[in-house]
This record gives sequence, structure tokens and C-alpha cells, in this order.
Amino acid sequence: MAFTIYPAIDMRGGKCVRLLQGDYEKETVYGDSPFEMAAWFAAEGAEWIHMVDLDGAKDGKRVNDEFVIRAARELEVKVQIGGGIRTENDIVHYLENGVERVIIGSVAVSNPEFAIEMIRKYGKKIAVGIDAKNGYVATHGWLKTSETKAVELGKHFADAGAETFIFTDIATDGMLSGPNLEAVREMAEETGKSVIASGGVSSIEDLQKLKAFSMKGVSGAIVGKAIYEGRFSVREALREVNG
Repeated sequence: MAFTIYPAIDMRGGKCVRLLQGDYEKETVYGDSPFEMAAWFAAEGAEWIHMVDLDGAKDGKRVNDEFVIRAARELEVKVQIGGGIRTENDIVHYLENGVERVIIGSVAVSNPEFAIEMIRKYGKKIAVGIDAKNGYVATHGWLKTSETKAVELGKHFADAGAETFIFTDIATDGMLSGPNLEAVREMAEETGKSVIASGGVSSIEDLQKLKAFSMKGVSGAIVGKAIYEGRFSVREALREVNG
């Protein structure tokens, strides 16, 4: 299985930011223009860009969608978007405007029947985002923790036809402490589907460790803070992983 690097753009208030472990009070601003950041990543050779509408995740509606759609329409790159996607209208809005993949997260827990309907209707255009805190699913911009185990939720949606999962371990997100390799591997093995790892990547070595699980279904990694902090560039990551 190929291994894909997904440089991340988290949007809040129209700016590029990163949160520490999903805490809205621990925000660092890395740029004033999500589109310019996306253009930079595309110029570095990224095939995909991962965008998150943090305002949308918190408010339960699309907020920063204009930046997502502009990137999808104007850049030679595939875009996946998560955050604030609660209705079929939200999904259609993005797909009709050039977005390649839409991530459903909180609604997968609060309304699994709807999530399954969307997975069956839109197929590979839908990814299920599973954000875990101590093994349990966190929702609503990570502000709430459910009583559902992350792996059990993954298996449920895999059985329903989901092909792609984005798995985030909140404890590692934004910490540059290394990804939770065991949790990512477990999600891939238990679901038998494609799992994109998110959270904790701090070095090229972390990417190589994740890629080592590609035969088990770990198909890529979302990278944010390590790029913004200059640990490595998108171009360097692509060269190391694909070379």
C-alpha cells in the first residue's frame, strides 16, 4: 500500500493555527492565509492537503469553507476537509466544489445511522475521523469524550462500508512527541481498512515508523506542527518516504 503525506492546515478565525492537544486556549498562529499555506504545500510537491475547520468543529457548522474550496479549485492538489460537517448538505457543498474527500467525525458518534447512509451513498469520498482520548472517542472539537471505544467504532463503520479512517490520538497531537504507533496499528488491523495517522509526528523517523505498518493498512500520516516548526519540509518528507 502506498504511503501518503498529508500536510495539515487547521483554520480558526480565517488563520492557520495549531492547538496543543486540541485545547482551544493553547493556540499558536502560523499564518494569516490558509490558501497561501495550501499553495506553499502544493508547490513543495504535496499530492494531498488535510484541512480542518476548527471553528466549524466547535460550532457544528461550516465556517472557514471558502478557503477550502479555493484551494480545491485553484491548486493542483487533492483536498480533504474535516470540521463542522453535520449534514448531507455540508458534504455536497464540498464535493460539488472540488473537494476530494470529506471527513465526518462527531456526527459519526452522535448519529451513526446518518454516517452509514453517507458512507454508502458517497463511498470513498467519505472518511471517518476517529479522535481518541485514552482509547475512547472524543467529539465536538475534542471538547467531549464519549463512552465508545475508538477501535469498536472503527470496526462498526468498517463493517458498514467505510474504506478510510483518520485516526488521531489526542494525547500526542501538537506535542511533537511521536505518534501512538500501537494505537494506529491496532486501528488498521482491527478494521482491515486504510488508516491515516494523525498526531505526534515530530521527525522523518516517525514517518518511517508509520510507513513500516503500510502493509497492515496504515496508508498515510497527517503532519502539521513539525512542518510549521521547521523540523522538516514537505519536500523532505516526501523524498524520504517515497524515495
